[in-house]
Amino acid sequence: MKAIVQRVLSASVTVDSQLVSSISKGLLVFAAVGPDDDESDAANLAGKVLKMKFWDDEEGGKWKKNVIDIEGEILCVSQFTLLANTKKGSKPDFHGAMAPDRAKALYETFFQNVQQGYQPERVKDGVFQAMMQVALVNDGPVTLELNTPDKKAQLKPPKGNKLSKLKGTETPGSSSDAA
Repeated sequence: MKAIVQRVLSASVTVDSQLVSSISKGLLVFAAVGPDDDESDAANLAGKVLKMKFWDDEEGGKWKKNVIDIEGEILCVSQFTLLANTKKGSKPDFHGAMAPDRAKALYETFFQNVQQGYQPERVKDGVFQAMMQVALVNDGPVTLELNTPDKKAQLKPPKGNKLSKLKGTETPGSSSDAA
């Protein structure tokens, strides 16, 4: 999963000219679900959102307080476009996002994890797959990208066969002792 998190003084979501959600001081979280993401990613990302230090403390210490420490609010908005591939051409490719039917359930799991990790009444939501108007007043501005671990990168074998270079561990067909 991927999130763009902005420190805000206020933020709101409107759909079809109707105010859906609004917050005062806190975090605006745009979250996207990738095709390989699962419940552990939802829990991991929710934990990062809640624990990440976005504010200074009263003594002037930089980056010392998280949203819970300041008793802020959180507005979560699903945004699959965060996973667009823009490397080729001028049209974004959204194959890096999970299909909407599966993504909705996982996004809701993420949202519920954020609520359960904090105070549910302080965590608001947009409308999944709706055309939303998101308004915000940035504070700073402070914007961070948060990602869950890439499962594909964790499964890749190391480049080259380093073991074959060690004496006594030749692979079949190789010989470091040939003279």
